[in-house]
Amino acid sequence: MSGGLYSTNSNDFDKTLDLTKVKPYGDTMNDGKVQLSFTLPVPKGEEAIEAAKQLMRKMGFENPQVVFVQELMEGFTFFNCYGNSTHVVNYSAINVPKVASSAMDMHQTDAFIKERIGRPIVVIGASTGSDAHTVGIDAIMNMKGFAGHYGIERYEMFEALNMGSQVTNEEFIAKALELKADVLLVSQTVTQKDVHIKNLIELVELLEAEGLRDKVILICGGPRISHELAKELGYDAGFGMSKYADDVAAYAAQEMDRRLNN
Repeated sequence: MSGGLYSTNSNDFDKTLDLTKVKPYGDTMNDGKVQLSFTLPVPKGEEAIEAAKQLMRKMGFENPQVVFVQELMEGFTFFNCYGNSTHVVNYSAINVPKVASSAMDMHQTDAFIKERIGRPIVVIGASTGSDAHTVGIDAIMNMKGFAGHYGIERYEMFEALNMGSQVTNEEFIAKALELKADVLLVSQTVTQKDVHIKNLIELVELLEAEGLRDKVILICGGPRISHELAKELGYDAGFGMSKYADDVAAYAAQEMDRRLNN
């Protein structure tokens, strides 16, 4: 097929990789092919399809194609589309802030704490605010962990308490004071209208008001959390997608060692 998205002539495509001008990859290097899904608050019809195509062109896509349309409810239409991105990014210039700690498994972390700290680290975790999801905090805290990574409750050198979900920031701080916690873990899954940002900021402000902020290692995590965002909000570290209890425990142990022994 020629004249469309595809061609039988392989010479039509650039086969070189330039990390200063990276484009999406679909079938061939630098073809820019992207699959995109979105919903528009308009009724299903030809006008809606044209609106979707025009929107994609304004996003920087060439040859936009709407391949699937579905009315979600009256006045709302879902689109599945394809197009070729005209934009590039300079991959070689990207610098992403990352948590500064060395990778260690459960046994290595336990041994590190025994040698460098000499006592169990007290950690409490919760899904705070109105967030009713526990999957994130359970993956980090519960003994069985997630995807073969044991949770912090299984570690010999952590005393861990998982407070569950919908824990107010005030309750969270009160428990931290009661247990003399070294590390506070906050999981945030619900992010509509940036409610997680408001809740995370409120916790920092309450800790500062109590004079406790600098006395604890404060960590947050969730699908929309990055280390950069966490630092901006006043946290010591943030853990997002594809992070496990190993990562959190290793960081907590090394950060506590840094504070105590450096």
